[in-house]
Amino acid sequence: MSKFESLGLNESLLSAVADLGFEQPSEVQEKAIPILLEDETDLVALAQTGTGKTAAFGFPLIQKIDVASRTTQGLILSPTRELCLQITNEMQLYSKYEKGMNIVAIYGGASITDQARQIKRGAQIVVATPGRMKDMIRRGIVDISKIDYCILDEADEMLNMGFYEDIKDILSNTPEEKSTWLFSATMPKEVSTIAKKFMHSPKEITVGAKNSGASTVQHEYYVVSGRDRYPALKRLADANPGIFSVVFCRTKRDTQKVAEKLIEDGYNAGALHGDLSQNQRDLVMNAFRKKQIQMLVATDVAARGIDVDDITHVVNYQLPDEIETYTHRSGRTGRAGKSGISMVIVTRSELRKIAAIERKIKTDFLEKKIPTGIEICEIQLYHLANNIKDTKINEEIDGYLPAITDVLEGIDREELIKKIVSVEFTRFFNYYSKTRDLNSNDSSGKRERGNGKDGGEYRKDGSVRYFINVGERDGYDWMTLKDFLRDKIGLDKDDIYKVDTKDTFSFFNTEAQFTPLILETFTDLKVDGRFVNVEVSKDPGGGGRGGRRHRGGGGGGRGRDGNRSGRRDRKDSFKGGKKGSKKFKDKGNKGFY
Repeated sequence: MSKFESLGLNESLLSAVADLGFEQPSEVQEKAIPILLEDETDLVALAQTGTGKTAAFGFPLIQKIDVASRTTQGLILSPTRELCLQITNEMQLYSKYEKGMNIVAIYGGASITDQARQIKRGAQIVVATPGRMKDMIRRGIVDISKIDYCILDEADEMLNMGFYEDIKDILSNTPEEKSTWLFSATMPKEVSTIAKKFMHSPKEITVGAKNSGASTVQHEYYVVSGRDRYPALKRLADANPGIFSVVFCRTKRDTQKVAEKLIEDGYNAGALHGDLSQNQRDLVMNAFRKKQIQMLVATDVAARGIDVDDITHVVNYQLPDEIETYTHRSGRTGRAGKSGISMVIVTRSELRKIAAIERKIKTDFLEKKIPTGIEICEIQLYHLANNIKDTKINEEIDGYLPAITDVLEGIDREELIKKIVSVEFTRFFNYYSKTRDLNSNDSSGKRERGNGKDGGEYRKDGSVRYFINVGERDGYDWMTLKDFLRDKIGLDKDDIYKVDTKDTFSFFNTEAQFTPLILETFTDLKVDGRFVNVEVSKDPGGGGRGGRRHRGGGGGGRGRDGNRSGRRDRKDSFKGGKKGSKKFKDKGNKGFY
């Protein structure tokens, strides 16, 4: 079967593992599960969000529960309603072959009477948010005086949200001899206090370094003036046609304002903050999970508990006050083995914060430039061409072809292609072609770097920018494409940098000395029966093609969706904005929707 067999799980759990399609345990699962199964011990586990922590404590907890007893034996505390429901759903999937297992979710915003009824029927495991749990203990609805296991999931999140006193009160109602398992992405002093006060000589496991960022996330920052934050956000979205992102703001007011402006400008956006009702939150999150929203603008508190594996970008519209909060933000992308990008929009005065975050998460940031209007136009043009190429033909038009052919008579192939592309492209080009450069003229507040690596200096002299006709649809991200290029060309990892993957094409940089080797390598090179084409870009700063053309070059592979730049099709527009209900307004200055 899978390597889960070696962790000590029983047959019923291994059957659930097989049904779920799990093949290899994650690092936190591999470290935590044997410890929790073998010993009755307290445990502190430090691992980033998205590394499989629920299974790491869920499988051992289920295996240790006595299903013959209806007594509550396990309590899982989580910071938000969304995470509470997610943990409950996953635990129910893990325990599908455990007859008699009852797992109940307790959270605010739902009927306390219904939840009390479920508890009364007997719940061996209770998954709860601290506020509702404390309320039900006070009312005598839940008895946790005999539990054997208490799990604090996302402990740092709960403490950041002000649940310290609630957690203390809840734990005071539990027996002294229980096992406590604490799972957290970071280890601030408040989490250490909980561990010292309520745990007995806990074992500790760490996945990665303490408080470090995930290795699957590339961290980038863009220096702009304060008044240009919003235009910069739009350009970053337009330069990444397949974006599926969370945009973080510091306040509820800014969150609502940015979301409304994005919606008015034609983007698939929505707001998530504390002023929304639970029903409105559910509507927004359901739309986000279905990708009806591609840019979710959120506060840190409201975004806690979001667990969507394929988020491509996290955009820090404003930096948070606490470095640990940045770690949680960036952990929303690069999950489940996928890569992701965390973008930060900063002013010159905020560059010192970037340096502080780098030291804390032990990861270098890549300084990048806000794309120019022309660069964005080029990216969108290639994206449009590939969408046309991959469009499935509607056979219903066959009956109209003779009349259409008559209308288009006399137009040669090249002119027809130009006209088809121009239908969508002209409005976009008219908007962006004369826009100004948004990049701050002086980013010298950032200390100098001299190593020229990906995380280091953005090299302006002596570098060449290339276009390559493979991208995310072909299974590449910035990490795997960099490895592919390094292997094919025979260069060191640090010789290839500024790798930007788009939906059906990508860009990368090298020093000018490698250009002949690169162009020679990709002359008539086939991968899986398809020519891979590399050309020198016209603009070393960003997009564009203008170099040598190789025989057989073509567009990208099969597509996931046809969305452009996070913008919505008018007929499918999501009604977002003020409390999720502001309508789309066509400003008349945007294209590609």
